[in-house]
Amino acid sequence: MADEITLDLKKPLDKMTAKELRDLVINQIPSITGASGKDKETLLSEIKAAMGITEEEGGASPYKAQILSMKAQMREMRAKKAAEGASRKEKDILRRKINGLKKRTRHMARTA
Repeated sequence: MADEITLDLKKPLDKMTAKELRDLVINQIPSITGASGKDKETLLSEIKAAMGITEEEGGASPYKAQILSMKAQMREMRAKKAAEGASRKEKDILRRKINGLKKRTRHMARTA
């Protein structure tokens, strides 16, 4: 890998589709052969190897446990909201809390 490969990417490699990765390899990285028959994970690992990017361990979100607990809370709130006997005001409060939790989980997933 004496020659450094530089790519002008519009989005991160992990977010690209398999089709976009194949086009990238075919057009900009001729050292990788057989791109049309490879799946996304194989293409990603070969592109990263060609560019000298090392794989990071623990690719999962550091907020995963918090996100899962919030989603469990949302399920409980939805069950309470659907239950008979809840007043309109209680349902409205639950709806707002669920909405807030959804926003927080999406924000956590995006920042990780």
